[in-house]
Amino acid sequence: MTRRRATETLWRATRAGAGVILALLSFGAMATPAGEEAPHVERLSPVLGALVPPDAAIDVIATGFEWAEGPLWLESEQTLVFSDVPANTVFAWREGEGVTEWLKPSGYTGDRPRGGEPGANGLALDSEGRLLLAQHGDRQVARLAASLAEPRPVFETVASHFRGKRFNSPNDLTVDSAGNVWFTDPPYGLEGGVDDPARELDTFGVYRVATDGTVTLVVDDLSRPNGIGLSPDEATLYVANSDPERAVWMAYDVAGDGSVSGGRLLFDATTAVPDAPGLPDGLEVHPSGHLFATGPGGVLVLSPAGDLLGRIVTGSAAANVAFDADHATLYVTADDRVLRVRLGGGTR
Repeated sequence: MTRRRATETLWRATRAGAGVILALLSFGAMATPAGEEAPHVERLSPVLGALVPPDAAIDVIATGFEWAEGPLWLESEQTLVFSDVPANTVFAWREGEGVTEWLKPSGYTGDRPRGGEPGANGLALDSEGRLLLAQHGDRQVARLAASLAEPRPVFETVASHFRGKRFNSPNDLTVDSAGNVWFTDPPYGLEGGVDDPARELDTFGVYRVATDGTVTLVVDDLSRPNGIGLSPDEATLYVANSDPERAVWMAYDVAGDGSVSGGRLLFDATTAVPDAPGLPDGLEVHPSGHLFATGPGGVLVLSPAGDLLGRIVTGSAAANVAFDADHATLYVTADDRVLRVRLGGGTR
């Protein structure tokens, strides 16, 4: 069972009969499937108004995917790219043009047909503006090495092993200002999941790849590390744990040498899991230091101290988020669709 199906099954089994009426702000022209809440904003603190203004518009801009993930805004191309993990494809969306297939295969380049979630998941740009991919099927962090005009994509391995053992399935990643790559490695891309005989590592870890290629295990005590991000000053590492039994976000202190310590609970959403679709998944950190983190109910907005300021309710399990270049727009991948939240103003 894939992570998406497990999440949906858990939520649908416990959600029946439980309804919450919240203030509707706005939503896109595409129809909301029966039984789902229309996208809207739930406000729990006045602080949220500075991040998500009262007139914030929420639009569904694309639908029809198996499990949309890893959104990334490409400013030079004015294009959003995002993964469809089961389809082993990265798609592109541009205003006025809609969706096109952008990169295939994205995460599994083998010849043997395989099921599960083989494609790329998280996407990022390295310090030179090249595309990095957390590849489930090839079980590595990779860099796109050839032009998209080539008949078949060519990838360079950034990291595939730790102490001689192959990663499980790199899931999400972020790049710091020095060019070091941080990523999570849960079992979601393994065909057999936790019990897959191809699994080599005992740990579902969080890793740092230094610019010289050295791989360091920085967090080893999370059951399902998933989304990852750094505070604006890069002194704090945030990691989501997508385990329904411990649906939490953790914060860690980052030293100047890249070592990590002082793990502490930032926010615990475990009690919300039975009543709302989704688990702690992808996240982005706003320049203000606030987190936009996908989890039960949609996108949770958390203060750096772990206070829940509100939610952007997506109506289906939200997977990941990305800002545009000036943080005036938030893009959200949620199950089979992509949403756009117009925040306005930006960071300037």
